[in-house]
Amino acid sequence: MTLETHTLTLHGRRIRLHEHLPATGARDEAVVLLHGIAGSAETWAPVLARCGALGKRVLAPDLPGHGESEAPRADYGLGALASTVRDVLAVSGVRHATVAGHSLGGGVALQFAYQFPEMCDRLVLVAGAGLGPEVSPVLRATALPGARAVVACAVNRGTLAIARAAARLGRRLGGSLKTETRELARHFGSLADPARRRAFFSIARSLIDLRGQRATALEKLYLAEDVPVLLVWGARDPLIPAAHGRRAAELLPNSRLTVRENMKHFPHVADPDGFCLLLHEFVTTTEPARLTLDDVVARLTAGP
Repeated sequence: MTLETHTLTLHGRRIRLHEHLPATGARDEAVVLLHGIAGSAETWAPVLARCGALGKRVLAPDLPGHGESEAPRADYGLGALASTVRDVLAVSGVRHATVAGHSLGGGVALQFAYQFPEMCDRLVLVAGAGLGPEVSPVLRATALPGARAVVACAVNRGTLAIARAAARLGRRLGGSLKTETRELARHFGSLADPARRRAFFSIARSLIDLRGQRATALEKLYLAEDVPVLLVWGARDPLIPAAHGRRAAELLPNSRLTVRENMKHFPHVADPDGFCLLLHEFVTTTEPARLTLDDVVARLTAGP
């Protein structure tokens, strides 16, 4: 497979896209990797480096307001983000996709399956958002008045420079941060950019209040009963508890749930080899959903 990086222009705005192309295989089918809030496609770098065995196109976009994509003053709700994913697929010639999402990306993946069921072959939810109200107090605190100003003071170019100097000193003294800790630090470090900080709070406040996540897909999961679903969680996830994955698995009897012991919020980063094995097995042993509008109407009519 070859790795390419593109800058797409959608509706006059830049979207950065990382893509692995297989030597052979259908170009109108793909696996799409969606990152979490304050993240970027870089979180999938360990997976992208190992995804050749899938034998499929693999697309990893930077969602609007993240990574190298443009961060306009715009709608950052789940519906708008899911529509962006549809547009990325459409201009890339992809008609059917296995949609994998981490954290916020999981919520976007669920919304994508709801809005564009005819394009969603499978779902892979990695510590996915939108499956229950319980979230970390840190995330709930984003709803507090003045939270944006506090983050601007705590995460900026000056504090990042101090943190990097401390990390370099720690490495010289023989210390090292765990993989997931480094990944979390990189996510929070992105908030030093004012435009990305604005996008972060737009997203957080559209989904979370002081009591937790407002946005939930639980009452609509019955619509995905015919869609193969893989749920992957870290047993020690401090941000979105593994209980959300277990609850979703109970509502989706044909889904597969894997809870990784001694892992937290980034199981795909902590053990990319293990994650790629799970993803490969899931994609190669399940049939794509290929729903039609008639299928959706029948499911809506029957109800949960």
